[in-house]
Amino acid sequence: METGNGVTCATQKDPGPVEISNYSEADIPDSSQLHNAQVEPLCRKYLELRYRMLPYLYSAVRECTTTGMPVMRALWLHYSDDPVATAREDEYLWGKDVLVAPVVEKGAASRQIYLPRGFWYDFWTGERIEGGREITREVDLETMPLYVRAGSILPLGPIKQYTGEQVDQPLAILIYPGNDASFLLYEDDGKSFDYRKGEWTGIQMAWNDSRRMLSLRLASGSRLLPPLRRNIDVRLNQTTRPIVFEGHPVEVRF
Repeated sequence: METGNGVTCATQKDPGPVEISNYSEADIPDSSQLHNAQVEPLCRKYLELRYRMLPYLYSAVRECTTTGMPVMRALWLHYSDDPVATAREDEYLWGKDVLVAPVVEKGAASRQIYLPRGFWYDFWTGERIEGGREITREVDLETMPLYVRAGSILPLGPIKQYTGEQVDQPLAILIYPGNDASFLLYEDDGKSFDYRKGEWTGIQMAWNDSRRMLSLRLASGSRLLPPLRRNIDVRLNQTTRPIVFEGHPVEVRF
């Protein structure tokens, strides 16, 4: 069955070929779970999230190519002076701003999570939590804990059925206040090496926390690729400011 995102979800009769050698029966999915009505909406939820976070991910991959910083990062990479963070092996940072705490225990109802210093926002609830300590997060089959660092700019695109689909919905820019922040939103055609010839778009964003202001400008060395008129929803907490970016500097105040 298709999930609506161009990816086949685990609701088929056949789990597919076994791709590991020396496997045991425990390595093969329980066939009774292939028709579990809970599975498809969970697949859909995280596939849609993956498509929504592509602007953040693509920009993180660009950072990887230019600086060598990996997309998936151990906590010690940004918190090397924190002995608890450096020893943590069951969490990771996705880019520098999103902390992921996978739940791998079957039937778990809660998850112990260490949040490094500073403040963090629960991605799902928006709750602001002080870090530098371990917390207990209630979980279920549907919820993988995600936290966004205070002082972050998180771009989210519209839901797509495939990466190249043209969707007439605005880009969302989520501001997580608490510190000044910056983010370079990177785009290219996604299929050629023309970015080496300057065919790429970079939107440099900066958040001034004390002034409650977001500024956007075209990054040096880039140009605005189509569409030349970008509709963007800038969100801070429960407030949304719709703007249009056409390559000229824009300031958004809250």
